[in-house]
Amino acid sequence: MKNFDELQLSKDLIRFPSVTPIDAGAINYLSKKLKQLGFKCKILEFKDKKNPSIKNLYARLGSKQPNLCYAGHTDVVPPGDIKDWSVNPFKPVIKNNYLIGRGANDMKSSIACFVAAVSSFLKNNKKINGSISFLITGDEEAQAINGTKKVVNYLIKKKEKIDFCIVGEPTNPKKLGEMIKIGRRGSLSCNLEILGNQGHVAYPHLSNNPINSLITICKKLKEKPLDKGNKDFQPSNLEFTGIRVNNKAHNVIPARAETQFNIRYNNFHTSVSLRKMVNAVVKSICKRNKTRYKIKFQSSGDSFLTNPGTTIQMAKKVIKKITKVNTVFSTTGGTSDARFIKRISPCLEFGLVNKTMHKVDECVSLSDLKKLKKIYHKILIEYFK
Repeated sequence: MKNFDELQLSKDLIRFPSVTPIDAGAINYLSKKLKQLGFKCKILEFKDKKNPSIKNLYARLGSKQPNLCYAGHTDVVPPGDIKDWSVNPFKPVIKNNYLIGRGANDMKSSIACFVAAVSSFLKNNKKINGSISFLITGDEEAQAINGTKKVVNYLIKKKEKIDFCIVGEPTNPKKLGEMIKIGRRGSLSCNLEILGNQGHVAYPHLSNNPINSLITICKKLKEKPLDKGNKDFQPSNLEFTGIRVNNKAHNVIPARAETQFNIRYNNFHTSVSLRKMVNAVVKSICKRNKTRYKIKFQSSGDSFLTNPGTTIQMAKKVIKKITKVNTVFSTTGGTSDARFIKRISPCLEFGLVNKTMHKVDECVSLSDLKKLKKIYHKILIEYFK
């Protein structure tokens, strides 16, 4: 049986410049490694007319239940200006006991740690009381349309059951072991265009300035907090991320004005209830100001919360024992693919320290790599007892 090293696997994965939606060979590499451990691998490629083709991987070892799944992604965000990096982001380098490279903590090294943990587990457990599986996507950092969401649909169609899923996202703010994510807030994005009538600024009564409606709408949506949060979730927040008026003339009232915003919301709301609220505000103000509007929403998924049952409590004990850190449960942060997987399986999210993710010189400590492999290995032992 192969015994894989987490550091070498991390380096190998980082070398693939798999910036979404480009796979660059990462999925095939991972499939090859898992086949060497005895996994049956299925590469699932999904595409549609509006979005690029995405490679995904579902791999399973064993046919019995329970099926413990590890979920992650091989795609990474763009490195930005390579001149800003101290190394080539796709040629990993070790400096001062840190592995530097794009994807070092988000989240190629986490995948490497779980593969290495499985290889160690299988050396001492030729037969396991269940199955181990991997659900790996190449589309988490971008649209997430042809990635995990469609893999989940495929698994449902094939009647493939996952009993518990570990999502290897970097969950720890400063120290390994600080935080297990047991849920996430929902995310709803909106693009709003207000349509008025163009005219001369000296004769405002002969035109209708869409900016006036837009400003009033923005003020109305922000003036009152959506909620105060609760014991499981922080307060919901609506943030404007862009205002555009394509007008360079100082003496012309424009015909159009646009804004975009995102709402991160807890379980007091759903995407449906928030759409109704936004629509009501926009419709009321535009009717009063006699302006028209176009509105488009995009939901990334509602909030969810996993009850911290036996498996999550076990994982917490394992993490605390290895890291000596008092691990807390949390629902903070952005979205993850757990929002799709929770349709078919309870989830926890636990991975590396996230303070350098998406940044220049993204890195992971070599010590954390070893500890994360130990954590995943011990979880496998405890789960299949």
